[in-house]
Amino acid sequence: MSSAPAGISLANWLSEPYAHWSFQHVEDFVPTAVISRGTGRVAALDAASAPIADVGLTNSDGAPTTVGAVMAGTATDGWAVAYRGSMVAEEYLGGFGAHARHLLFSVSKSLVGAVAGALHGDGAIELDGPVTRYVPALANCGYAGATVRQLLDMRSGIAFSDNYLHPTAEIHLLDQAMGWSPRSSPDVPSTLCDFLLTLRQKSAHGGPFEYRSCETDVLGWICEVAGGQRMPQLMSELLWSHIGAQSDATIGVDTDGTGFFDGGINACLTDLIRFGSLFLHDGVSLTGRQVVPAAWIADTLEGGPDSRQAFDAGPGENSMPGGMYRNQVWFPYPGNNVVLCQGMCGQMIYVNRAAEMVAAKVSTQADAGDPQMLLDTLAAFDAVAHELAGTADRPELPRRQ
Repeated sequence: MSSAPAGISLANWLSEPYAHWSFQHVEDFVPTAVISRGTGRVAALDAASAPIADVGLTNSDGAPTTVGAVMAGTATDGWAVAYRGSMVAEEYLGGFGAHARHLLFSVSKSLVGAVAGALHGDGAIELDGPVTRYVPALANCGYAGATVRQLLDMRSGIAFSDNYLHPTAEIHLLDQAMGWSPRSSPDVPSTLCDFLLTLRQKSAHGGPFEYRSCETDVLGWICEVAGGQRMPQLMSELLWSHIGAQSDATIGVDTDGTGFFDGGINACLTDLIRFGSLFLHDGVSLTGRQVVPAAWIADTLEGGPDSRQAFDAGPGENSMPGGMYRNQVWFPYPGNNVVLCQGMCGQMIYVNRAAEMVAAKVSTQADAGDPQMLLDTLAAFDAVAHELAGTADRPELPRRQ
């Protein structure tokens, strides 16, 4: 166990000056459970040499820069790029290491989405079925009438805000229920599931996309019921033990042992590459194992008939015009070539299918959702893909206003 820095508390552990330590030592501060890699072989990522850091690009301000400069300027703890299954770049900064786990925040959502895909492939989850089929207690809250598909695409009508800057946003209550921040009132539920049952509906289910972390938490609850196991065991059995992971992952758990499905998973950098590779190979891992059904990957890439319209109709400023959100992953551009799994403070898995490239980045950005750092990181990985494979798909990024 690593010694926690002096002065750290539940009130400040995920913010500066403690975040750099805590993002890499979640297991040393709050309760977690292990997501076992199993006993199978590690998927090899052969080393190859390429001057990736020197690749030039234009950043979101319209200024010339390099990939290395973007990584250095976006509070990166580690980043890696694999091209056709070979690692062409892998760098660790600020004391982070190859075998250390890093908090993934909402990249966790994409991992839970893959578990749901595997369960759907096994016939355990019907996507158009009501959530109450799996968790009857949801009939007494705002999720009554919602479907699993609507959770996967964040299109329920639940009243929930992920805005950490707003003091009364529901995300703060969710963190308190998980035990990741101090409880502000004795009325705040003491478990994640109890909190989810307090949520109310504000609009019709199936409407526009709206990013809500609670959707993944309900989805994780459904996965546990459908799979008959808690998420650490379920994710190990269906996903983590089949991707050739280098290391065990972990997930934060509440006082009832329920996982922090929407943002509490911790994993090492190269295992994010191994997971992302599923989107290049129709759900087949680098070890040759069919992990999630090819049909699930195809559905994710294709989207629903109105996925892009629903995404464009979502509230707030859209930094990904023409993109979509499907099965707990992001598509930042028109088309389905670039796939993103992303989490706040700079966590990312980037998949460029035309370039046969997977990249990953873990970070300790002070601003939870800095749009400039996101756009610059996207531009950097796009530039790498273009350099490696000469891909024509290198879209123009929106400029900062």
